[in-house]
Amino acid sequence: MTAHFLSLWNEAALTSLGFFWMALWAFALGYLISSLIQVLVTRQRMQRAMGTDGPRSMLLASFFGFISSSCSFAALATTRALFQKGAGLAPSLAFMLASTNLVVELGFVIAIFLGWPFVVGEYAGGILLILLAWAFIRLTRPEALIARVRERLEGEDEQREGQAPHWRQTLKSREGWRRIGQTYVMEWQMVWKDVLIGFTVAGVIAAFVPESFFQALFLGAGDDDPGFLALLAQALVGPLAAFFTFIGSMGNIPLAAVLFDNGVSFAGVMAFIFSDLVVLPVLRINATYYGWRMALYILALLLSTLVVTALLLHVGMDLLGWLPQGSGSGAITERDFFAFNYGFVLNLIFLAASAALVLLWWRGRQPGGHHHHDHGHDHGGGGVSLGSRVLQAMVALSLAWLAGGLLAAPLLG
Repeated sequence: MTAHFLSLWNEAALTSLGFFWMALWAFALGYLISSLIQVLVTRQRMQRAMGTDGPRSMLLASFFGFISSSCSFAALATTRALFQKGAGLAPSLAFMLASTNLVVELGFVIAIFLGWPFVVGEYAGGILLILLAWAFIRLTRPEALIARVRERLEGEDEQREGQAPHWRQTLKSREGWRRIGQTYVMEWQMVWKDVLIGFTVAGVIAAFVPESFFQALFLGAGDDDPGFLALLAQALVGPLAAFFTFIGSMGNIPLAAVLFDNGVSFAGVMAFIFSDLVVLPVLRINATYYGWRMALYILALLLSTLVVTALLLHVGMDLLGWLPQGSGSGAITERDFFAFNYGFVLNLIFLAASAALVLLWWRGRQPGGHHHHDHGHDHGGGGVSLGSRVLQAMVALSLAWLAGGLLAAPLLG
């Protein structure tokens, strides 16, 4: 019994590390692109252009979200800043949805773990989410709630951007590349806890949780044609399963791959992936920003739109003949994660590029010159929250679990 547990523990740790190794080059490339955009593109115009809920504001918000960071927690802070500076609720939420669902690096990671149909689903679903959120706001007409929230935000300090130099000047200067390196480091600071916890949990589930559990939790899992009621149930269970996690949009992709590999439908997996903005820490942060009424309103908006989106995507992909089929065999643990292939070479290249960017950041550090988006701190000010302490404990537990799993190998002989 002990030998069996140690074997599974070792398998779980190796699977978690293998997941990360598979996705490393995609993370690095995506965050390099994101860093270049954030340094070279100013946001002054976007914040002035989204004061209404019209088509132009929605289009601009979606575009600027697309070129922004994919970290759920950073997206919350930027969304609040936009809303506080006068952007309409619909464009602000469009920015948030685009910045967490339409970004390049997320597509890379999804392609590695789940394949191109899920990349199509991610980007098409991101657009659908924005349109449905816009419709939800127009139908519910929360003007009184919006007015109360704006009163709440009045008088709070606003961040201001300086005049950014031309992008060509930035790319030609050492200072410009130092800023790119700093932004690149900040991108990793935003997500490393989510990635660590998410990949660790995915490895544990892949190694320890039997297929029967997924079939019980997700009605119809493993069936080639589960039927509409089963699809609806899976689309509802996806966000419910994600709600109590601390895993962001990057960290939940390997876990989504485990779900799909155990027979969960395309609709259920997409609903789970889209649920990065309905997790418990996000609800708490929104309540800190806007108050509980608005936080619950946003939660209801996101839950209803993501379930509808997941179902529409499933039906649409089925009609087009693009619907992928899960293996239902848990075969993801049998992959050779560390094989010498194109991914291995790309990892080495982007590790070298990352080292160069980190070196630029390190040499150019100035006291007080950093702005961390690390969500290990309380977002409302005033110390470390209970949620942050729980997150820190989960990080420590994840590190201990991975170390123990690797050390278990010699005990197996």
